[in-house]
Formats: sequence, C-alpha cells, structure tokens
Amino acid sequence: MGKTKNRWLIALAAVGIHISIGSVYAWSVFTNPLQETYGWSLSQVSLTFSIAILFLGLSAAFMGHFVEKYGPRASGIVAASFFGLGTIGAGFAVNIESLMLLYVTYGVLGGIGLGVGYITPVSTLIKWFPDRRGLATGLAIMGFGFAAMIASPIMNNLISSVGIANTFYILGIIYFIVMFSSALYIERPPEGWMPEGFKAGVESGNKKTATDLAQLSANEAVKTKRFWYLWVMLFINITCGIAILAVASPMAQEIAGMSAVAAATMVGVMGVFNGGGRIAWASLSDYIGRPNTYTSFFIIQIIAFFLMPSMTSAVLFSITVYLIMTCYGGGFAAIPAYIGDVFGTKQLGAIHGYILTAWSCAGLVGPILASWIREVTASYATTLYIFAGMFIVALAVSLIIRVDINQLKKANEQQKLAS
Repeated sequence: MGKTKNRWLIALAAVGIHISIGSVYAWSVFTNPLQETYGWSLSQVSLTFSIAILFLGLSAAFMGHFVEKYGPRASGIVAASFFGLGTIGAGFAVNIESLMLLYVTYGVLGGIGLGVGYITPVSTLIKWFPDRRGLATGLAIMGFGFAAMIASPIMNNLISSVGIANTFYILGIIYFIVMFSSALYIERPPEGWMPEGFKAGVESGNKKTATDLAQLSANEAVKTKRFWYLWVMLFINITCGIAILAVASPMAQEIAGMSAVAAATMVGVMGVFNGGGRIAWASLSDYIGRPNTYTSFFIIQIIAFFLMPSMTSAVLFSITVYLIMTCYGGGFAAIPAYIGDVFGTKQLGAIHGYILTAWSCAGLVGPILASWIREVTASYATTLYIFAGMFIVALAVSLIIRVDINQLKKANEQQKLAS
C-alpha cells in the first residue's frame, strides 16, 4: 500500500488547473489590441470568447463520462493539452492574421480544454473531503473566479512588452506546465477513505458521514425531475449574473450616476466578490445545507434586483452589485456538492458536465437579453425588473425541489425499515 496523498495538496492542484483555465475571463484584455492591430471589429473579437464558453459547456457535457472512466490524472492531461495548444495556437493565428484560425484554436481547442479542466478535479475533491463537500468544491472553483484578476495585469504587461502573439505563446506554455503538473498529482482517494479525525468521530458515533439520496449514473440522473430543477436554478442564476457582468459599467452610470472611472473601478472589484463568494457560500452550504443556500441566493437577488432601479447612491448601488456577484459565484461553487447530495458520487463528474450545459445556454442568453431589453425599453430599470421576475421563478423551483428531496428521503427510510 502506497502512502495516501495530502488532500490539501490535491486541493491546491485543483486550484492550479482552475486558475489557469479561469484566465479565459480576462479575454477582454486582448480586445482593444486585436482591434487596433488587425482592424477586426469588436463583435469579431468577442466571438472568440463566446465560442470558448460554448465549447466549455459542450465538452463538459460530452467528456464527463471520460473523466469518470479514466480518472482525474488522464482527463487533467487532456485538459492541459487542449488548453495549452489552443492558447499557443492563438499566437500562431495572430501571427498569420487569421481570425478563423483564432476561433478554431482559442475558441474550439481552448474551449474543450476549459470544459474538461473545469470538471476534472471536482468529483475527486468531493471524495477527498467527505466531511466538507462545499469547502472542497469552493476551493477549486474559487480559483476560476479569481483567475481573471491575476491574469489581466500579467497579460497587459506582456502585450505591451513582447506583443500579442508572443503573449499567447508564453501564456500557453505556462498554462500547460501548471495544468500538466497539477494533473500528475491529482488522484482519487482509496475506496471508503476518510480523514483521520473525521474517521475517529464516525467510528465513535460523534460524527455522521453525508448520506446521499441516491447513487445514480449520469444517464439515470438526467431522467429525474431533480436534475432539471437544478439545471433551471443554475441557468437563471448564471443568466442574470452574466448579464450584470456584461452591462455593469453603463448600468451604474445610468442608474446611480457614477462616473466612467468609478464604474470601471466597481467592475474591477466585482471580480473579488465573484471569487470570494465561491468559497464563502460553498463553505456555508456545509452548515446550512445546499437547498437553503440556493433559496438564499434567490431571495437576496429578488430583493436586490427590485431595489436597484431606484438606487441613486453610488455606494449602495456598488454594495448591491457586489452582493449579487457573491451569489453568482456561489451558484457555481455549491452546485457540485448539491449534485453529490442528490445523485451521489458514482458519476458526479459526468452529471456535473451535463448540468454545465446551463452555463453554455446562459452565456449566450444573458448578455443578448440584457442588451435587447435595453435597446427596446431604453432603460436598464426594466431589465432589472425582468431579472427579478426570473429569480421569483428560480425561488419557486428551489422550493419545489425540496418536496421532491423530502419524498425521496421518506422512500429511502421506508426501504431501510423494510430491509
């Protein structure tokens, strides 16, 4: 028997993967340099990011079974290869001034690396942290949320000093090394493994292990109502959050009368709350439960979105946006643990991949919907009221899923008594 690895180093390796792929959210740093250097339009450059997010969702859905079958090490190496090659390929595309090749390299290849890399460490981490599922997934997904803050200044400095193409080459090599090294360390714990202190507590009866409602395969999970309840909740949370991210600056200037500089500062700080919300809400979910966590998201955001149109104070408006960002980030971080609670860890990575198609759909719908409503109504206030209405639907779904969960708990108890 080999020595069991340190679960906190496993978590650190997971952060290494997520902090690399999360740099995709710093894509806007390349927008102006690509437009000014090659004469490409804003929509042409922005399409690269949209393609990457689309393929993130698609690859997460289709490669989830690969992650479960071959394990986190193999899937992590696949993710490192695709994302590293996609980023390096983007440098070559820029060198030969080929927009289509940029779409294929950074968009398609990089997007596949994003999706596989995103789901790779999550199901493994949950097995290493049976005592703190929310904390485990929050740690990894926090890295994805904070990545843009770390990557943006580095990208800016590289672009100004070595040029756009060389920036892609350097970043691609660094991402590949970090992700490949992280993938080599990640592995599943031995069957039935528990941390020593927790194991002693379970054996003495002082602590209880998490009792999953079921142990379903991914194909079984998608046939349940519970899966689609989770999908709808995540879709609405991401749609409205992404929309706020897309229009935060002009919205702040229109509603709260903030200056362009103050609004830009607010947008920069939003990343802190997006990342911080992931670890904070996910950790809190270990104590209050995942159903209560998601219901809290929706109650907070219903109130926030209804009140924002009448906020003339820049400080109050900023605080409200930051609160929304914590719920947005927290939704990503709490969903894997919620999946584990409801469907078990049998094929958690594959189920997580299926659920993340909600992200792909929301990435397309959110910014488009916010822009369309603004153009039609000439007001961001209407946009916020519509989003508040969407959160009322999400709140209703978060309450309905509780009924389904309680029914399953009762059925499990009856089955246990009968046996």
